[in-house]
This record gives sequence, structure tokens and C-alpha cells, in this order.
Amino acid sequence: MSETLNITTPDGLVPAYVARPDVAPAPAVVVIQEIFDVNADLPEVCDNLAAQGYLGICPDLFWRIERGFDLSDQSEAEWKRGLALYHRFDVGTAVSDIASTMSAARTIRGASGKVGVIGYCRGRLMAFLAAASRGADAAVSYYGGGSHKEVGGAGKIASPLLMHLAEADEFVSAETQRGMVAALKGHPQIEIHTYPGCCHAFTQNGGKHYDAVAAEKANARTLAFLQVNLG
Repeated sequence: MSETLNITTPDGLVPAYVARPDVAPAPAVVVIQEIFDVNADLPEVCDNLAAQGYLGICPDLFWRIERGFDLSDQSEAEWKRGLALYHRFDVGTAVSDIASTMSAARTIRGASGKVGVIGYCRGRLMAFLAAASRGADAAVSYYGGGSHKEVGGAGKIASPLLMHLAEADEFVSAETQRGMVAALKGHPQIEIHTYPGCCHAFTQNGGKHYDAVAAEKANARTLAFLQVNLG
């Protein structure tokens, strides 16, 4: 079952897609969008989480710029529009919106009180920050770009964090990935997996770089991670 929920923040109401599992109470997982906003792929992620027993919640973090648009990676025009929005996007206010969403996710109808975060593309950095400073019970970061700028604050991460890196990511160089892995190696709360030959967004169902085998492996690891840390 799915619905739209308005999340209260200091700046206004953030619309969020919510997928509910059949059994309650359930842990919640906040799904953080790519540069293409809450497109068809993100509700599907929430629906799949609900099928596994989680409350899947995806807030529209571009709401201050434009509400309710739906882009994909299938055309140059959509890429250009997504990147234009990306450059207008403020990470600080988005992390605040995620914190508000997490707070709501702990207490909405059917919630168990535990909350995790999964971030894709643009959302991967915010998942990292949620693990570092926003009290997520668990966080998952897909693709990793931008997080390399925050590794100096990794000592603040007290929540379990799972990171999926695409070896051939066109937006995160091999050198950057090696530096990030080296900086985070040995951190007791961080688990990192690299996927050989995979490009950015390799788990995006229907995307140009979708890799079914690698996506299945990454998503299985994510589900096992959530089960251990959220129940």
C-alpha cells in the first residue's frame, strides 16, 4: 500500500512517497533521490522495501526548487535539466529535510521507531552525512561520489554505514575511490564493496548503466545489512 505524506520541516511541508508493508510495526527506511528527483525508480525502491517488511519513505528534496517533476537518464535534455537542478541544490537544507523525515519516520503510523537511510547518486553524500551526524540507525550509500570530501569527518560516524562503489564510475575517479577506501579502511562501522566494471547508477532499474548481476548482489547486501541493523 502506498500514499503521499507531507513531512513538516522548519521551512514548509515536504511531500514524500510512502510504501507500507503488510505487517506493522516496521522499521522505516528513508530513500534519498538521485539528481532526477523522485522518478519512477525511487517509488519502486520503496515498494520493494515494503515487500521486505520496511516502511519505505522517499521525500522530494527538490521541493524548494520545483515540485513533482520526473526525469530519467534516457536523454541529453533530461541530463541537462537534472544537472542544472543539481547545481541549484543546497546540501545543508536537504540534510535538514532528511533529519525531519527521519524524525517523522520514527513516529508515523506503523513505525517501530528504528530508521535507516539509503542514498543514491546525489543522495549518497547525504546518506553519509546522516550516518555521521543525524542519528540514523543504519545508512547505505550507493556510488559514493561527494563522500570523499567528508571522509575527514568519518570519526563522527557512530551508525553502521554500507557503501557501494562502481569501479568504472564516470563521476568518481578510480583515484578518488582508492583514496576514500584507504581513508575509511578499518573503521568499525563502515563496510565498503566495489563492483568491477560497473558504471554510475548500475542499480537503477531501466537505466542506461543497469547491471542486473551487480545490482542483485548490491541489493542483497543492502537487505542483509538492514536486517542486521534495523530488524
